[in-house]
Amino acid sequence: MNNSFNHKMETKEGIEALFLYATEGILVTNDKGEITRINPSGAKLFGYEENELIGQRIETLVPRRLMEKHVGHRDKFHSNPHARSMGAGMNLFGLKKDGTEFPVEISLSPYASPQGKFVIAFIIDITVRKQAEEKLKTYSSELERQVKNRTMILEEAVEELEKTKKELNDALDKEKELNEMKSRFVSMASHEFRTPLTTMMSSLSLVTLYGEKNDKQNQDKHVGKIKNSINNLTDILNDFLSVSKLEEGKLENSPEEINLKSFISETIGEMQQLTTIHKILYTHTGKETAHLDKKILKNILFNLMSNAIKFSPEGKNIEVNSEVKNLSVKISVKDNGIGISKADQKNLFERFFRGHNATHIQGTGLGLSIVARYAELMNGAIEFESEENKGTIFTISLPQ
Repeated sequence: MNNSFNHKMETKEGIEALFLYATEGILVTNDKGEITRINPSGAKLFGYEENELIGQRIETLVPRRLMEKHVGHRDKFHSNPHARSMGAGMNLFGLKKDGTEFPVEISLSPYASPQGKFVIAFIIDITVRKQAEEKLKTYSSELERQVKNRTMILEEAVEELEKTKKELNDALDKEKELNEMKSRFVSMASHEFRTPLTTMMSSLSLVTLYGEKNDKQNQDKHVGKIKNSINNLTDILNDFLSVSKLEEGKLENSPEEINLKSFISETIGEMQQLTTIHKILYTHTGKETAHLDKKILKNILFNLMSNAIKFSPEGKNIEVNSEVKNLSVKISVKDNGIGISKADQKNLFERFFRGHNATHIQGTGLGLSIVARYAELMNGAIEFESEENKGTIFTISLPQ
């Protein structure tokens, strides 16, 4: 039976039946590109009656925008005819009678007969396949978009977690710093407060004793000790008050127009009253007025000059210089005191830090860290030069 079927299909009638009843569109063109035959499926595919296309050029079934290119491809194919899929890797379109375009897949098979050279074209409408591909492409794009969105959400969540982790670590570091600061404060306060208070109690007793003996010289000496102790306690309390205000953000930089030369001269006058064994010398260059915060500047000057007095031997001068140049102000305080060792210089602006050569001198170790914060608050900076036993010069640079 199979042999009989095969035999029938090989006959002219069998081949004709395949042509007529094939579900694929089949058409035949001559070497001029004219359609010589088209099967019912092919005519239906393009929306024509069977006989309508006979004698028409194949370009009738090609969209106008592709016609010129198609003619070139057809001529090239006829110069080297061989069986192949048409337009591999390209999107091919057919043109229906009503002007509708639709995607197609075409295979070409050339053959020759006594009547001439011909090409058989097998045409399949791949609209459904293309729609499926587009759906798949859209689905893939949507899936990719969703994955991207989810990834972004995940990244944001991770970033938020990292931020929270950093905030917690910062808070923990802050807590550790505060605990360490409290511990240092208790240790320092027990020493720094006890010493002047003990001195005051002892001197008060001696003042009373020398008063009874009418010994004015010794009495004045101990009154002076009491004054110094009160000044030391005031300095300590001022340091802690400044730290508190800075930590709580209560201090604001509020610059105003001031006569800088007069302002520094008055501040030096106040500081000079606190020492009889040092002389504070002052020089100024440039314009006399500046735009600065008076309160913060006064605290900076008090701190730096107070340090210069503490760390300078009796009889050594302290030099203060100010300069107003263009839009900046420079103020320096120079002493001829014990200086700062190279090893201590890197820790100089840390809270509670005391140089190894300054442990015998009263102080909280807060002054310079406060000055550095004040300078930062005024958008300025502090620098220093120092050498052991040769003195130190602090320079504050401030914009105005």
